[in-house]
Amino acid sequence: MLVLTRKLGESIAIDDHIKIRVVQIKGKQVRLGIEAPSDTKIHREEVYLAIQNQNTESSQADTKDTKAVAKLLKS
Repeated sequence: MLVLTRKLGESIAIDDHIKIRVVQIKGKQVRLGIEAPSDTKIHREEVYLAIQNQNTESSQADTKDTKAVAKLLKS
């Protein structure tokens, strides 16, 4: 893991397309601004993990359920 120290208003560049700027420091919280292309997906880690878990669960759907949904869609 790379650990960097930044002050208020300073940035970190990732490749040529992503910039992370320290926008505000308030107590133990730091607000970050992220500039990235619109097709770049950016999530808080807990949201990202929830999405991954949901995707895993949906990919393990029972084939009976899948066939029942397909049958309903054909109607």
